[in-house]
Amino acid sequence: MMTAAEIPLEHVLVLAVLLFLIGLTGVLVRRNVIFLLMSLEIMMNACGLAFVAAGARWADPDGQIMYMLVLSLAAAEVAVGLGLVLQLERRMRHLDIDAASELSG
Repeated sequence: MMTAAEIPLEHVLVLAVLLFLIGLTGVLVRRNVIFLLMSLEIMMNACGLAFVAAGARWADPDGQIMYMLVLSLAAAEVAVGLGLVLQLERRMRHLDIDAASELSG
């Protein structure tokens, strides 16, 4: 059985790229705000995975520190996204991202 130290960096980076592409596809294809936010979360987690894998490869804690920054960014995104979702639902009665351009001051 392989431990985490034996998994090649290339395999982890390929997984991170695949996750990032799945998230990017979701951002480009979906028009629902909730799916858009989930796709952004997938993309940020893919970046965090790449940071942690690179940090583990070179035995440096910088990758884990960067992942903590990615987690704090994700928490801020959830807070702002929830506010946007609530405003869209209250004003427009749907969560279509194209309707967000109609929200003005």
